[in-house]
Amino acid sequence: MPSLGVVMTCFNRRDKTLEALSHIFDSDLPASVQLCAYVTDDGSSDGTAEALSKAFPSVRVLHGSGSLYWNGGMRSSLAAAYADRVDYVLWLNDDTFVTRSAIRELLDAESRCTQKTGDAVVIAGTTRDSSTDSVTYGGVRFPVWWKKTTPRVVEPLNGDAECETMNGNIVLVPREVYLKVGNLEASFIHGLGDFDYGFRVRKEGFRIFAASGRHGFCSRNNNEGTFRDSNLTLGKRWSLVCGPKGRPPGPWAVFTRRHCGPLWFLYWAWPYLYTLVSSATISRRRES
Repeated sequence: MPSLGVVMTCFNRRDKTLEALSHIFDSDLPASVQLCAYVTDDGSSDGTAEALSKAFPSVRVLHGSGSLYWNGGMRSSLAAAYADRVDYVLWLNDDTFVTRSAIRELLDAESRCTQKTGDAVVIAGTTRDSSTDSVTYGGVRFPVWWKKTTPRVVEPLNGDAECETMNGNIVLVPREVYLKVGNLEASFIHGLGDFDYGFRVRKEGFRIFAASGRHGFCSRNNNEGTFRDSNLTLGKRWSLVCGPKGRPPGPWAVFTRRHCGPLWFLYWAWPYLYTLVSSATISRRRES
């Protein structure tokens, strides 16, 4: 009986977290699969941990200090799942709602692609926006060779599609892969860990595929309130670009050194230059 451990992290999104898990436990699973879940609550003040324990007694709830963010919280949940030696881990964002058939389809894709490649593979699920039906997250490629930090989400409507890395919304990782690749990189805070993990998977000789079809719903994050938000002051944008959810200089340097080639420092400098130049340009336009 193969075991599948769903791994999540959450912070003050009680209703969404509960809904995400409701979709998981309502899944049309193969009878042979043993489902378990690991959720790190990163110090939520909205009663998320208590609500999880009440609604889903079988879920293992771990606790963070409030400073783990996505990468740290997922590292915590993954470590617990790895310790139990589950056969598969399924990454899931707490704002991502899988379809009833999603897990079955991901497992089927893993079987197909493993047979095709002769080795273990990672499978990314694809999400869409519930309002527009547009693809939002999933497996990604970098179609322009020199734009090493500008991905495009793959839309695998006509069969499984090979990818360069993936968003962390829905990702199926078999034990053979995680035993060799390990956990998410500890240097990262919020973002970057999913892309970095995918690149590390491929460096270890494994391949990544986006499973055919669409497997869940998740709205795309927009630029409002981020360092790309042109309505904010330069000071606020600078604080955001250097902050945990932007491009904090240290973790961003780790990522670009690993994955952007000998000219990595140009990629490293880009978000800071972009923030300064775009803010100055907008300021001049407003003054004129």
